[in-house]
Amino acid sequence: MTFLVHRWTGVLMCVLMALWFVSGIVMLFVGYPKLTPPERMAGLPALSASGCCVDVSAALAQSRDPAAVKGIVLTSIGGRPHYVLAEGDGSRVAVDAVDGTRLAAGPGQALASARAFLHGAPARYMGFIEEDRWTHSRSLGAHRPLHVVEMGDAAATRLYLSSATGQVVLDAPRAERLWNFVGAWLHWLYMFRKQPTDPVWSWTVIVLSSIGVVSALAGALNGIWRWRFAGTYKSGSKSPFREACLRWHHILGLSFGALLLAWIFSGLMSMNPLGVFDAKGPRPDLAAFEGGSAASLRLPVRASQAVALLAAQGFRASELEWRVLGGQPYILARDGLARTRLVVSEYGGYAVRERWPEPVLLAAAPRLLAQPMVRSETLHGYDAYYYQRQEQSMYGADDKRLPVLRAVFDDPGRTWVHLDLYTGQVESSLDSSERVGRWLFNFLHSWDLPAMLDAPWWREAALILLCIGGVLLSATAVVLGARRLRKSATKIATR
Repeated sequence: MTFLVHRWTGVLMCVLMALWFVSGIVMLFVGYPKLTPPERMAGLPALSASGCCVDVSAALAQSRDPAAVKGIVLTSIGGRPHYVLAEGDGSRVAVDAVDGTRLAAGPGQALASARAFLHGAPARYMGFIEEDRWTHSRSLGAHRPLHVVEMGDAAATRLYLSSATGQVVLDAPRAERLWNFVGAWLHWLYMFRKQPTDPVWSWTVIVLSSIGVVSALAGALNGIWRWRFAGTYKSGSKSPFREACLRWHHILGLSFGALLLAWIFSGLMSMNPLGVFDAKGPRPDLAAFEGGSAASLRLPVRASQAVALLAAQGFRASELEWRVLGGQPYILARDGLARTRLVVSEYGGYAVRERWPEPVLLAAAPRLLAQPMVRSETLHGYDAYYYQRQEQSMYGADDKRLPVLRAVFDDPGRTWVHLDLYTGQVESSLDSSERVGRWLFNFLHSWDLPAMLDAPWWREAALILLCIGGVLLSATAVVLGARRLRKSATKIATR
């Protein structure tokens, strides 16, 4: 029975498994298109203290419900300063920071923004899209539909821009798009995905991965049972198979079968089937942690004053964000290299700080959950639960800086919250279920322990060699599967 299960599930899955291994090698070097923080900030000019800007209250007046605004950012759109408001319903509004008028983010604005993002490159407007193969990310939901602009730069970059604000939200150079057809797009079976939340695609991947797990497990059991650990068969081999392809499939299966099983199983776990890794309790209460909204509790300093204050400290801000931490308003500034500074109220005036003192974050952290915070620690190095991935990784846009403050709570999920000392924001939250998922998906699939990530060439070389072994194993399965189908077809035809 186990042999038959392996045979027919192998026939069904052999080609897909080979493609998964090939695409996995590509993904080591080319990731799915994303706009990383350094890329986004590099496309923005430094803000000027002169001629800018109208007061934040003037921008809030353009909101449908100013009291419900969740976020306020001063940035540049098309080379001109604008406030971007995150409305209470999750939508976005852009307001010209010079004259206080609401921005109409039509095709003309999209072209202006694209040219400002890639200075000097010709731009060609391609129209609107709701979603395509490169824009499945749910983070783009507030910006849909998206403008598409093809750039005439050396990389033939395709830019996607928000129809709400005119901002560039994704860049996809031609080489990245082409490699993705045999990389992430193929690996994740995105040809079956039609929308950001697509249950048909999700269950397609879950079912196929489950069949792959069954096939790999049945193959491993068959391979072990048929291998002569003591002695040999009459042929003198420890494998019972005389035919070359069968024998090599057996040997490769014993050599790489455990790895194949681990990778297919962890790929299944990446889909979080039936929500097994969902947090089991309440999520951290960010509103309570902040202790007020930026719309109602703002640092009483004009944008131009904040820009000048930062410039006096040698920091050329390209973006300002009004935020609140533990009831204390502040401004988070970013420059063209995605570095940050804080503008805070201090001794009756304003000061620029590189990061928050730990006691400030520790005072606000207990607000995150109703249960008590039992301990905290400051991480000065990466560990298995807080670490930085390469840019091409699916987590490459996450900016995991050090040091970071970890707060541990006595809730049912024993939640760990990582607080960024540089921004005053929650960087990540993991309860016990999510920490299990970290091992069953991330570790088994990506080999992403900090020690491994610190030796990227050795890690990549090992993964490539193992993937090649998986390709060879799958290739022998393809040959055997084709033979089996041809034999079965012949039997049916001669009946």
